[in-house]
Amino acid sequence: MDTEAVRSFVRAAELGQLQHAADELGVTQQAVSKRIATLERELDVRLFTRTARGVELTLDGQAFLPHARNIVMGVDRAVTAIRPGSRALRIDVLGLRSAQAVILHDYWRAHPETDLDVVTLRVNDPRTAVAAVQAGDIDASFRSVTDPATLPRDVRIIHAFDSPLELLVGPRHPLAAARTLTPAHLRKHRIWVPGIAPRSEWADFYDQLATGFDLRIDAAGPHFGDEVLLDVLAESADVATLVGSRDRYIWPTNHDLRRIPIVNPTLAYPLSLILPRANPHPGLRAIIDHFGSLAPLAETVWRPSWATAPGSGDA
Repeated sequence: MDTEAVRSFVRAAELGQLQHAADELGVTQQAVSKRIATLERELDVRLFTRTARGVELTLDGQAFLPHARNIVMGVDRAVTAIRPGSRALRIDVLGLRSAQAVILHDYWRAHPETDLDVVTLRVNDPRTAVAAVQAGDIDASFRSVTDPATLPRDVRIIHAFDSPLELLVGPRHPLAAARTLTPAHLRKHRIWVPGIAPRSEWADFYDQLATGFDLRIDAAGPHFGDEVLLDVLAESADVATLVGSRDRYIWPTNHDLRRIPIVNPTLAYPLSLILPRANPHPGLRAIIDHFGSLAPLAETVWRPSWATAPGSGDA
């Protein structure tokens, strides 16, 4: 069914004259007449009768009108949902409990009028996210390309914020009583980060982290989800993991897990934002400014070599 024919029918029914409908739709009266005639043939009914004052709905036209309105409204909503500037700002995050999602939620709570759509592409290769930004499927993605020179010319990467790492351990772990830890304290302890995906930004991050501080980072085994990981930590006397300070984790109270900040230096996971170079969604500016308002980290910070510098607007 031609949705523009349905739209022409609805406006003609509401305005009572084909010419008025044509003027509003920006077409000729003849075009509106042809659309409605085509629609009548398709439905095999007459929708209007002509009068000296214009057109009036037949009984079939009256029955069809509310459904036709729903069709037009559905089409309009569908177009709005995918048109940059008129649809919700669509941002890809690594996970709905990640620091990116937490900060976006904080922003939305302070600005509830923002039409925001937070999605998770569930891909490990950042090039897939870059392609989604290029295609306009998303407006921005919290991903990092470790070699910005490989980015397409129409896409750029900016620093969003740093996520300081914490050690997450169970009550039986030898470091459980510490208030803070330095990277040196972590040496020789098993830090389990299951399911590190090859070619992902976090694979490179953990490689550099392990090399830089002589850490034992174990990526063995599949990742069965956060709940399983938390269960293992609660029961173990020797397994720990690393989490971002803003990442949201929930566990049973009897797990008694502890999150311990790492200092001197602070280990920072840099969060970057990939977005179009030209005509970004107008809602992005305020959110990027919000990132800039976050409290800075301590002066002594370790970041991987590929990190985009804080305050940088481009790569």
